[in-house]
Amino acid sequence: MTEQQPLLHMQGITKEYFGNRVLTDVTLDINRGEVLGLVGENGAGKSTLMNILFGMSVIVQTGGYTGSVSIDGKEVNFQNPFDALKAGIGMVHQEFSLIPGFTATENILLNGEILHDNIVTKIFGPRLKTLNLPEMRAIAEKSIELLGVEISPDTLVAEMPVGHKQFTELAREIHRPEMKLLVLDEPTAVLTESEAQVLLTSLRRLAATGIAIIFITHRLQEILDICDRIVILRDGQVVKEVATSDTDIGQVAELMVGRSVSAKSAATEDYNESTETILSVDQLWVDMPGETVRDVSLEVHKGEIFGIGGLAGQGKLGIPNGIMGLYPAGGAVILHGKPTRLNDPAAALAAGMAFVSEDRRGVGLLLEEALDWNIAFTAMQAQNKFLRPLLGGLIQWRDDKAIQNVATEYIKALDIKCTSTDQPAQELSGGNQQKICLAKAFAVQPDVLFVSEPTRGIDVGAKALVLEALRTYNRKNGTTIIMISSELEELRSICDRIAIVDEGRIAGILPPSATAKEFGLLMIGKVKSEANSHE
Repeated sequence: MTEQQPLLHMQGITKEYFGNRVLTDVTLDINRGEVLGLVGENGAGKSTLMNILFGMSVIVQTGGYTGSVSIDGKEVNFQNPFDALKAGIGMVHQEFSLIPGFTATENILLNGEILHDNIVTKIFGPRLKTLNLPEMRAIAEKSIELLGVEISPDTLVAEMPVGHKQFTELAREIHRPEMKLLVLDEPTAVLTESEAQVLLTSLRRLAATGIAIIFITHRLQEILDICDRIVILRDGQVVKEVATSDTDIGQVAELMVGRSVSAKSAATEDYNESTETILSVDQLWVDMPGETVRDVSLEVHKGEIFGIGGLAGQGKLGIPNGIMGLYPAGGAVILHGKPTRLNDPAAALAAGMAFVSEDRRGVGLLLEEALDWNIAFTAMQAQNKFLRPLLGGLIQWRDDKAIQNVATEYIKALDIKCTSTDQPAQELSGGNQQKICLAKAFAVQPDVLFVSEPTRGIDVGAKALVLEALRTYNRKNGTTIIMISSELEELRSICDRIAIVDEGRIAGILPPSATAKEFGLLMIGKVKSEANSHE
């Protein structure tokens, strides 16, 4: 019996990009109906490999690639994504590509609209055909139903929660009758746990219909849950291909980063809970859509790493965004014994606070600017750092050498992979962009640093480096760090105390040594009164 011919065969793929070789002799196969996990650290080459497969223009514009891509045994060389779509390949990227003012139906059938004749077309020809909205709506409903979610096909994308936008992207790809292969790049990064489970179930259902799926994520448990095989990339090369049943999270993580990765033991041993209070929050409310804070009161001690966790949408992200003035807020925030003015980001910075936002692309970075400018900008604007007085102080001029020095220092300290300090921030991988956001906050040298979802969308190895950078900065400078994260184990690995937010309030504060069950009960709104006894 002859071996089954793979649906996709990528052979010897090599690519140089922005002066760096990012892929070296990569070979990858996938069969019909198979779910293949593609994992690797940020910068390992996953996105570049998929961009080659999908014919993204950035590949053609930077000199193409060497190697071959075959579909059903026939070699192809896609010059643009339309070629890939015609061949039955769909791709859902990390960044949404939906039209906000269009409905779910209009987005799902974009460029595949169904038209019908009318009285006018009989006179003026087919160019004046109109949309057959009922038939389009029926097709959209069928695609949404296949995913197992409830989304009205008439809802505008602009009015959807982020999870529904992700499902709409998926529905747009799978409605195409010629679909053979679906590539998903971090599809669950923006989803709640329950939404992610629905998506994983949907993917297995799609695979059962014969569609092949390449699944890229940093959530290794999801890879083990739904994939048949895993291909692990490191530094642009395939280091291992293994059946999911023959491996575990620890082995995959170690292969990804080339070193053993394990969570550090919880909490700093020298934490003293009698240390003075540096930040006091009393009856804080924040009007942040999807993360409303109703009534939060807490005290943070000087020099501690204080964690804030909880389920998605319960308000944990609203706390730093409100305190730092990014969303309407009320209540009292006391820093160093002095009230801080709310609803004023400049006042928060001037008081000695800094913020690394969970939205690194929208809030955290100047994407088109160089890395050195990104790192120095906030300190320059808020504190007049990196400026030289000229004409006896009448004017101040940018100190390019000081900016270069501080950028080089943090790029080295945080192991940021880049070509130089002049490289635009948008060219870095997600993990390295996050490290630039950290460097920018460190350059301000704050008394209190809020870090929101510091490892979202970052691979296992980069997570360890980011958490170690925060721990080192805390110990070296005595900076109080308040870390907000959806990953409980991450908080337990670094924090002295952890507050759990439920329905916009603090459900309780526990030491990191508390059991997973204790944390879980707080997250689902149980035993609130007992939990506070651990403070």
